[in-house]
Amino acid sequence: MNTLQALRQLLRQSHHARPEDLPEMAMRAADVIGAEAMIMYVVDHQQRELLPLLGGSAPHRDPIAVDGTLGGRAYALVTPFATQGDSQGERLWLPMVNGSERMGVLEVVAPASLQDEAVDECVSVASLLAELLVTRNLYSDTIEQVRRLEPMRLAAEMLRAQLPPLSFSTGHLMISGILEPCYDVGGDAFDYAVNGETAHLALFDAAGHGSAGGMRAVMLASLALASYRNARRARMGLIDTYHYIDSAVRTHDRYGLITAVLAEIDQQTGVLRVISAGHPSGMVIRQGRVAKVLPTPTALPVTLGDKRPPVVVEEALEPGDRLLLYTDGIIEARSAQGEQFGTDRLIDFALKAAADQLPAPESARRLVHAILRYQDDRLQDDATILLADWRSPAPPHSDLELITPPAAHLLEP
Repeated sequence: MNTLQALRQLLRQSHHARPEDLPEMAMRAADVIGAEAMIMYVVDHQQRELLPLLGGSAPHRDPIAVDGTLGGRAYALVTPFATQGDSQGERLWLPMVNGSERMGVLEVVAPASLQDEAVDECVSVASLLAELLVTRNLYSDTIEQVRRLEPMRLAAEMLRAQLPPLSFSTGHLMISGILEPCYDVGGDAFDYAVNGETAHLALFDAAGHGSAGGMRAVMLASLALASYRNARRARMGLIDTYHYIDSAVRTHDRYGLITAVLAEIDQQTGVLRVISAGHPSGMVIRQGRVAKVLPTPTALPVTLGDKRPPVVVEEALEPGDRLLLYTDGIIEARSAQGEQFGTDRLIDFALKAAADQLPAPESARRLVHAILRYQDDRLQDDATILLADWRSPAPPHSDLELITPPAAHLLEP
């Protein structure tokens, strides 16, 4: 398989490519490496369906579900899967991942069974196609339109444009967030950044979901996000960052109210530092149990920060620990009988996900879908989750070695 030639061809074509050109580019890459077809699928915003990008000579395909399909398993577990074929060859499903952000899957139709080396070569092509999905999306609405299965409310349009990618990994730390409902959000928001050895995490929940279609809450959340980033980029510590956000929001809207959690994780030592500004308590999951429920509140909600000084809580994480942060829409979701989802159900689900060794992005996806099912897909409040898995101590930056994932091994259904 001439993988290098296929990658070069894709890179040359990409400089002037539109999103509409990607399906044909994938098909031409398939021809170069000896496959019969390559079909790209992007995931919808609720991560329930994989939607084909069609065009050019790409064969017709229907959407496929994430749950209960082989393509969906490849997406969920970020692992290649194959349908073992007969004389007509086989079908290979590959996750398309940008960094650790799951973009969709690539279906490869091969004339014969593929060995592990051939699968790895297809993975390289899938990785470049995922990068092209991201970069082409910056200049067009085409991919975004495919991913939308419902109309997006204006408040949701504003807020979602400000959120970071859902997942990021340094190899030593994996961060994953998710926000529901997709198309009609209120005042929830999350943010993160990794600067040197420090990972910064934040979760916000602004009051005012019911006012003017949630617009007031989104404006408050947007202001909190911007002031958080402004303080972080000015290298402020946690306490100064809290006061900066508090002052900025209060100056704009003295009657606004936002609960928040601000956290930092040292990737070298695992030291976690947290301010919980009237926000639900997070938890640390370790070896199949809840090792620590973080205290809350340690500060008053934003715009009340001038009433009492904040307190920073420190916790020592161990390799393999998972930090779970969430907004009250998670535990306060109610069934048709009026029963809350509650902290106990949240803990049970989080521990099961850890026991199943699900990656953080898939744990977040399944948890928020469980909340949606519990409330018959009609959330009364936003439900937001932010997970951070501290896998191992990061070496000093000067000694950092790039972490290369192990070679892909084909898993059969």
